[in-house]
Amino acid sequence: MKVNGELLILLEKISLLEFLQRNGYAPEKIAVELNGEIIPRSRYVSVILTDADNLEIVSFVGGG
Repeated sequence: MKVNGELLILLEKISLLEFLQRNGYAPEKIAVELNGEIIPRSRYVSVILTDADNLEIVSFVGGG
């Protein structure tokens, strides 16, 4: 699996939400693209990741 261009070995299928939580991402502060498709936050729990997936995670940054 690729995460933000970096190869990562995924040993088991896991929900997107669980993956994000295990890796320290705050779901309310990010946007996720999975295999070229933007995933709505409401689907994070039902989307299951596999080792063949390509995941891009973008954090929102505030400032002024």
